[in-house]
Amino acid sequence: MARRRWRDGPGVLRIPGEPGAVEVPLEIAASYRARTRGLLGRTGVDGALLLSPANSIHTFGMRMPIDVAYLDRRLTVRAVRTMRPGRLGLPRPRARHVLEAEAGAMAGWGLRAGVRVEVDGAGSEGG
Repeated sequence: MARRRWRDGPGVLRIPGEPGAVEVPLEIAASYRARTRGLLGRTGVDGALLLSPANSIHTFGMRMPIDVAYLDRRLTVRAVRTMRPGRLGLPRPRARHVLEAEAGAMAGWGLRAGVRVEVDGAGSEGG
C-alpha cells in the first residue's frame, strides 16, 4: 500500500453510514509547524483537524474539550476519546493519524472504533 502524504490545507472527511456518508470540512496539518500548532489557542473548530503523521496528542494550552480519533494507516478508527484541556494522551500503537474535533462532534457524525473513513485533500498523494 502506498504511503499517504498530505499537504497543509483544506480537505473533506467522509464517514460512511446509513442512510449515506457524512461529509465534514477538514483542515489538514501535515507539516511539523501545523501539527505543533494544532488547535492551540482556538475557541472552536469548523469540522475537524487531521494531524498526519501523529499517534498521540496533548491538550495543554487548549481552551475547550475535544474529541480525538486515532486512525491507522488504512484510515480505520482505532479509538475515539474525549479529552479535557490540560491532558496528555499516551501514544496509540498502530495509530498513524489523529483527528481532532469539538467534544461531542464525532458521536454525531457516527465516528467510532472500526469505521474506515476517507480523506480528500488538496495535494494528497498515495492511496
